[in-house]
Amino acid sequence: MDRFVTVTLNAPAGAHPFIDAVMIALTQFGVPLMVAFVALQWWAPGERPHVRHVTISAGLSFLLGLGINQVVLLLVDRVRPYDAGVSHLIIAPSADPSFPSDHATAVAAIVAAFCCTGLGRRTAILALGALLVMWSRVYVGTHYASDVLGGMATGFLAAVAVRLVYREGSRLDRLATGIF
Repeated sequence: MDRFVTVTLNAPAGAHPFIDAVMIALTQFGVPLMVAFVALQWWAPGERPHVRHVTISAGLSFLLGLGINQVVLLLVDRVRPYDAGVSHLIIAPSADPSFPSDHATAVAAIVAAFCCTGLGRRTAILALGALLVMWSRVYVGTHYASDVLGGMATGFLAAVAVRLVYREGSRLDRLATGIF
């Protein structure tokens, strides 16, 4: 099933120059753009302490998720789909193992941190961006679909862990959200 989904999502790669360019741009710039969007929320008008709390939570979730991935990479050494002859690669090859996808982890952690915050419009924008980034990773041929799902799971796990530990309104939160 994983192979079938990966081949299906990757099949158009290389055949449509405009779509290829969009997907390559998403894969290269999607995560930095989402991080920039989150960072800019620090100065957004409105419920400033709440939005700042969410911004910090998203950053912590992002970092924790990528840290968890480093542990997983020590335990799982999955070959990239292009090396296994499953996908057609249209970007430069990667040197690290395929599972889990760091891109998927990063964007899923951000979306999950925003998800239960009452910031619906921002969450929807981030969720759409995250879906596009995750799709692009399979489209360009660098990940299996299950690598992206594994990255999503890591991102959500990290966001839940941060939510349990970093509480809104705590002394640490009031100190951190009061900066600038």
